[in-house]
Amino acid sequence: MTADRKAGQSIGSVFPHLVSQDLPKMVAIKDADFSDVDAVFCCLPHGTTQEIIKGLPKSLKIVDLSADFRLRDISEYEEWYGQAHSAPELQKEVVYGLTEILREEIKGARVVANPGCYPTSVQLPLVPLIKANLIESKNIIIDSKSGVSGAGRGAKEANLYTEIAEGIYSYGVTRHRHVPEIEQGLSDAANSKVTVSFTPHLMPMSRGMQSTIYVELAAGVNFKDLNQQLKLSYEDEEFVVVLEEGAVPRTHNTQGSNFCFINVFPDRIPGRAIIISVIDNLVKGASGQALQNLNLMMGFPENTGLLYQPLFP
Repeated sequence: MTADRKAGQSIGSVFPHLVSQDLPKMVAIKDADFSDVDAVFCCLPHGTTQEIIKGLPKSLKIVDLSADFRLRDISEYEEWYGQAHSAPELQKEVVYGLTEILREEIKGARVVANPGCYPTSVQLPLVPLIKANLIESKNIIIDSKSGVSGAGRGAKEANLYTEIAEGIYSYGVTRHRHVPEIEQGLSDAANSKVTVSFTPHLMPMSRGMQSTIYVELAAGVNFKDLNQQLKLSYEDEEFVVVLEEGAVPRTHNTQGSNFCFINVFPDRIPGRAIIISVIDNLVKGASGQALQNLNLMMGFPENTGLLYQPLFP
């Protein structure tokens, strides 16, 4: 287990909930011995990961949870993240890790770019519907809300209790960095360029994520067709659940789990539908999906380490 500022400290001192576990002290990356390591989860901030992964032994399987390898187009990365891509050759071999959509590609990958939390909650419902030509790939409006943990653990003024509590905060309006990632995945599904309207909001809760998505139906399609297609697409999937008609997905019901709950509702405007998708932003939106991907890469059962049920109440 590696660290930067906290190198030399025990895991239990940094994450007190793990004090009962017999875990090694953290070391600086430059001092880490990878000789007996099979795989690595890289959880560094964007802009630092490319150089680190480029320097790791080629024998390692790697799941990167940063944004550094999610965008295939390195010029698009530079535009949205404000810096040049420092490992363009490595980018060519990276597989995007939306597990249920790209499972076969992930199995053979050496490096997987774990998706962002918002893109996971958005693409899981939309990709099958776009591929089936049930919705128009234009006029897609996405309203997403996340718990504060989505902003990381660092001390930031905007994340202080008094700044967050009893209010809603819209951020990244028109320019959130997950937009190109969402559009990349939806464009792949449509085989043509897709653009979306996306606005994220910070909610006064520790974890959880909901995306409410407004879509235009294709000619002759109704909302029940969307529901049936999603059920067909995910009928054999353990972690994506399409709820029964009328049931409203709630973030509470995925808390602490690797599940994504989805449902479709008819809009009162003819020809449109509303899709609600919920996940735990820290699990299916990050660490859980990362573990799901590594299980595939290593040939382990895909649900290894992911069988815990949502925490209630």
